[in-house]
Amino acid sequence: MRWKRTLQTVDVHCAGEIGRVITGGTLDIPGATMAAKLNHINTVDDSLRRLLCSEPRSGPAGSFVLLTPATRPGADFGFIVLQPDQAHAMSGSNAMCAVTAVLETGMKEMTEPQTVVTLDTAAGLVRAVADCADGKVVRVSLDMPPSFVARKDAVVETPQWGPVRYDLCFGGVFYALVDPEQLGLTIAPQNARRLGADGVALRDLVARDVTIAHPETPEINGIAYVMFRSEEADGAVRTCTTLPPGRVDRSPCGTGSNANMAVRFSDGRVKPGDTVVSRSPIGGEFTTLFLEEARVGPYPATRNRVSGQCWIYGIAQIGLDPDDPFPTGFILSDTWGGGA
Repeated sequence: MRWKRTLQTVDVHCAGEIGRVITGGTLDIPGATMAAKLNHINTVDDSLRRLLCSEPRSGPAGSFVLLTPATRPGADFGFIVLQPDQAHAMSGSNAMCAVTAVLETGMKEMTEPQTVVTLDTAAGLVRAVADCADGKVVRVSLDMPPSFVARKDAVVETPQWGPVRYDLCFGGVFYALVDPEQLGLTIAPQNARRLGADGVALRDLVARDVTIAHPETPEINGIAYVMFRSEEADGAVRTCTTLPPGRVDRSPCGTGSNANMAVRFSDGRVKPGDTVVSRSPIGGEFTTLFLEEARVGPYPATRNRVSGQCWIYGIAQIGLDPDDPFPTGFILSDTWGGGA
């Protein structure tokens, strides 16, 4: 065996959503801030993301979590999410995976009953409190970046479904939050293929209409995802975040749950101290606590705490042979969709 590059990962799932945390084989990414590092990956050198997220070393489902040295005082490490479409500033499920991997493997000493881990993300510092028992992280609570509604009740004209109404929100990345009934859909496991494909197609239509950037961190820009949402009989929100190339998030989606609280606040439906349960297509749950009101640039905002649990399921070593004909991977339309 001869490898010119070796990477190690701790493989974790958060309520079913895969987050493979890179624990060895990378140094740092150029940039004085996490926003600059994110921008470097997305605009200058995307080779690490393509190496890991494409076939044959991976596939359309799941993410890789890149840990870097922190750029801000008080943070334990930097955090960037590598996904099949691009690198992203923040992800609640992947942040929970990172905290679980770091503590359960001893990269940071675990202290029971709680350990605090601070993540340096392009969307801001994220304070994580891990509830720990018998060497296991049993819950991770994230103090998320402030969420806000950039455009309420916007409408996009579509050839498939006619006019579709959505809320344009920020929860760590930008979302279009959509009621799925407008597309003739309900959030259920048997509808996952249609939800994924239609959500990505709708996202592309919204992205053509909308130019959006974070008012304080312009490196975070553009619509990342469509998240479908519907009200449950018990007051929970059923969520379905749709990701390229056309799949659904298996978790209840932390950044989407963060964004959805901002919508509820703008509607006058919640106040500080209220909680909302988000439920994924396969039944996993996150709890979002509305901590306090805030402001981001011109936008009224909410500060929220999102909580959930992760499980480590494997440890992997990924290598690249110098003669490998696919050093940056490949994608095919049978699993990646017609836009591959």
